[in-house]
Amino acid sequence: MRVRTLVTLAVLLLVSVTTYMTVGARGNWEFLLSFRGTKLAAIVLIAISVSTSTVLFQTVARNRILTPSIMGFDALYVLMFTLGVFFMGAHSFLTIAPVTQYFVSLLLMVGVALALFGTLLLQAREDIMRMMLTGVILAAFFRSLTSLITRIIDPNEFGYIQVASFARFNQIDADLLSISAVLCGVCLLIAWRIRHRLDVLALGREAAINLGENPRRGVIEVLILVAVLVSVSTAFVGPIAFLGLLVVSIAHRVWPTASHGVLLPVAAAVSIITLVGGQAILERVLHSAVPLIVIVDFLGGILFLYLILMRSHR
Repeated sequence: MRVRTLVTLAVLLLVSVTTYMTVGARGNWEFLLSFRGTKLAAIVLIAISVSTSTVLFQTVARNRILTPSIMGFDALYVLMFTLGVFFMGAHSFLTIAPVTQYFVSLLLMVGVALALFGTLLLQAREDIMRMMLTGVILAAFFRSLTSLITRIIDPNEFGYIQVASFARFNQIDADLLSISAVLCGVCLLIAWRIRHRLDVLALGREAAINLGENPRRGVIEVLILVAVLVSVSTAFVGPIAFLGLLVVSIAHRVWPTASHGVLLPVAAAVSIITLVGGQAILERVLHSAVPLIVIVDFLGGILFLYLILMRSHR
């Protein structure tokens, strides 16, 4: 059964990548493969980062419904973009170098995340629930402030904010891709090296202490990795709300396991298949201009409600 699942994931992954790179290809293949290859690399990077950050967050939260988006990273990103357009005007704001926008967004989101995690650093005992509740409140505040500004902003500039509200895979900056690859690569490598410690942390505080693990230090390390992964992916392509919940839930269903050495790559494979395959179908087959993330968030939202309702019936 496990071999069949592994083969199925490998075939779907290969078909998704091949379809995305070859279907509808015309003209200069060297330019085409380079152009599509850059976009493919960006999609794969985001897919792995989102799935890994979700697995890590659910491990320390010990809850398969919660995702990093609950901390309000997507809402903060949209708020920053909205404030930039409001105070500078769309034309002036969009003339800022992409690298500058990227690093400003990245530093602000990581800063907010570390401020939230300070509730752990300043406590003798970690208080994850307080941190998550604080994140929910801040996310609601960011969205409310964004809604207020969009009501008084120039209607001609509102379209730019709408575009920034969804992840974008059509226009990829090669410089930002390199920077994001380095930052995410370091975090992913660290996450893989501590995969056995993650198995221990998933057992709970008391069990982790009995097995020789420092749960407070472990939780803080994991949350910092989550903050960087989510901040980098959001600053690179935009907010992605329910992708992590969707792909990790599918990964748990297709390969039920508590081992992070298996769960991390399986979740990454499902995430890549979802993004690359979905983008290939929309762009190459259906020729649709609908952003893939809209469909992913719709399906993820339905899954979220289903999980909530199922838990309430237990």
